[in-house]
Amino acid sequence: MKTAVYPGTFDPITYGHIDVIKKSLKIFDKLVVATTDNIDKNYFFSIDERLNIINNSLFKDLKLDKKKIKVISFSNLTIELCKRYNASVIIRGLRAVSDFEYEFQLAGMNKKLNSKIETMFLMSDVENQIISSKFVKEIALLGGNIDRFVSKYTVKMLKMKC
Repeated sequence: MKTAVYPGTFDPITYGHIDVIKKSLKIFDKLVVATTDNIDKNYFFSIDERLNIINNSLFKDLKLDKKKIKVISFSNLTIELCKRYNASVIIRGLRAVSDFEYEFQLAGMNKKLNSKIETMFLMSDVENQIISSKFVKEIALLGGNIDRFVSKYTVKMLKMKC
């Protein structure tokens, strides 16, 4: 059974992230979707809120297979997470060329830390490549319509938070 880890902040999860999750499930038997509290970021949603939003978005709104996806939080290195779940691949989503430099460096560092773990870059579908959690939060804060960018549950949680 091939397992991959898809780490991210998912603050909040968007249809761009969900595209990457769906594409990963076509390649891997199991996917660990892992959200973290990176110390360099100010989060809109707490770690518990993000876990709740991810779970409700994936399993209630989109009816994805719970047997194939595990949603967790983590606070250690991604390569340690891979060891824990016996995953040989880290999934990273790319939206634009501007994402590539950072992601390339991150993949290189992970490879140096553990040469047995590969990084796979996946792109969301064209219509979702422009979506970012940052823009979704800004639109929500300004009272705009975010229905095309996130699941129903995420819309609900953003409206409550705003």
